This record gives sequence, structure tokens and C-alpha cells, in this order.
Amino acid sequence: MEKTDKADARPGDSNRITREYLDSLLVETRLVDSVLPCTELELYGHTFSTPVMMAALSHLDSCWPNGMVEMARGAAAANAVMWAGMGEEAELEAITATGAKTIKIVKPYADEALIFRKLRHAEACGALAVGMDIDHAFGRGGAFDTVLGYPMEAKSLEQLQRYCAATSLPFVVKGVLSVQDARRCLAAGAGGIVVSHHHGIQDYAVPPLRVLPDILKEVNGRIPVFVDCGISSGMDVFKAMALGASAVSVGRKMMEYLHVSGAAGVEQAIHEMTGELATAMARTGTRNLFSFDPSVIWSS
Repeated sequence: MEKTDKADARPGDSNRITREYLDSLLVETRLVDSVLPCTELELYGHTFSTPVMMAALSHLDSCWPNGMVEMARGAAAANAVMWAGMGEEAELEAITATGAKTIKIVKPYADEALIFRKLRHAEACGALAVGMDIDHAFGRGGAFDTVLGYPMEAKSLEQLQRYCAATSLPFVVKGVLSVQDARRCLAAGAGGIVVSHHHGIQDYAVPPLRVLPDILKEVNGRIPVFVDCGISSGMDVFKAMALGASAVSVGRKMMEYLHVSGAAGVEQAIHEMTGELATAMARTGTRNLFSFDPSVIWSS
């Protein structure tokens, strides 16, 4: 189980609520005619060994020197999707130079010129996709957030449409936690969404897996739907995939392994979680990532 801290005991802590919901989901077995499963992920024209992806993290130098690049090395070694959050252009260049297929997430800066510059730069770096974490617009006190001195702002449908049109890459909107926002992302031309509450940025947030089925009905297979928040084991990944996620991002678990042994630790974590996922798939008759059946999940 993912490590928690004292803050997780307070009422309304979305990370605690999400963890409890994940643990409340039970899995039945389906062993007759089951086979050894394939965990390969097809995404944006590339094949990966696993649906276990990195989260869109930033500033990992406290975990390991040049931590974001080191995490990318681990992802590349495991043939997994790398995500990159806030960071300088030189860092993104070093990340993509590792060979890791990378989705670059841009903050919802108030400075529109900065957004377009970062989108162009990511495209020039050979990113797999780009996107924005729209859930980082607001800070505390009902005001727009400021991150490392950069003012943020909420984005309109028209602005998202401009960002999607500004790049030839898929544009992924991160921080979708409602059918309404999923509908707007589709209208904007998004190439994917991440169902997420940004590790508890909103108190009493609905757990991503609880709202996922309704969002999937709205999306209806038109774009990939990813999930993050609190995923810390291969069984967590299985539950998300069984409920319809296209792939799953893992953050703090990867940071723990990065802190201990750098890229080798990240690679180890990916392999361990993928192995746990494959075990659950084998025991539920799930042959590959296209054959998950949500009825295998029971609510306790």
C-alpha cells in the first residue's frame, strides 16, 4: 500500500479517500481457459511493454541527481511511457535524449506566449505528445495559483482549442474529473485526457476510478483515457485497466525507487508492477490490454 503521512488522517483528504476507494474494489478470479497474458500497450503509434507509465512529475533532484533525466532512463530501459511536468527546456532535451518516449505537460500559464513556446519546443524535442494540467490553475484563497513565480490561470474551451490546433502532436488534458470537462476536452480536439485530482489538490475529490466509468461513456473510445493518483501496485493498475483506463501513471512509488537506486530502481519498479499486473490478468482470464472485463471488479 502507498505510504501515507499524518495529513492523510484529516477529514476531506482526497488521497486518503482515493486509497480507501481503491482498496474497496475486489477482484474475482476466472481461471478456466486462462492464458499467460500480454501487457503490451499500443499508444500514439508506438508499442510499449507495459501500461505502467511515469507520472508528470517535476523537480526530482532531491530524489536523485538530475532526477527527471534519471527517471527517463529507467522508463526507457523498461520500454515504458515517460511523462514530464514543469521544467526547463534543457531538461526536456536531456529527457528525450535518453530515448524515452515522453509526454510533456505544460502548466496553465497566464502567459500564452510561454505556453506556445513550450509546445513548440516539446515538438522539436520529439515528444510523444504534449498537454496541460488544467487542475493547477487555482491556488488557495480563491485566487489563481503562482508556481515558481509564474502566474497561472484557468483555461477556456476556446483556449484549449487553440493549444490543440497549435501542435501536430496529440494534446492531452490532465486533471479531468467530471463528464462535463471530458466533453469539453473532446470538443477542443484533445488527443487524450488524464482522470486525476493532482494528488489531492482539491479536498473531498471524487476518486478517479469512481468517476472513470462515466467519463468513458462520454468519451466512447474516441481518445485514450489515462488515470493517476494513488496508484502504488500492479493490482491498483489492474483495477484501473479493468474499469477501462487506457494506461496508468505512477508517481510516488516511482520516486521511492528512484531515491534508492536511480534509473535501475525505476526500471525495477516498472517490472515489478507489470509482473503484478500480469499475475492479476492471468488469474482473471484477461489475455491482453484489449480484453479487460469490468465485471471482474466488485465493490465491497
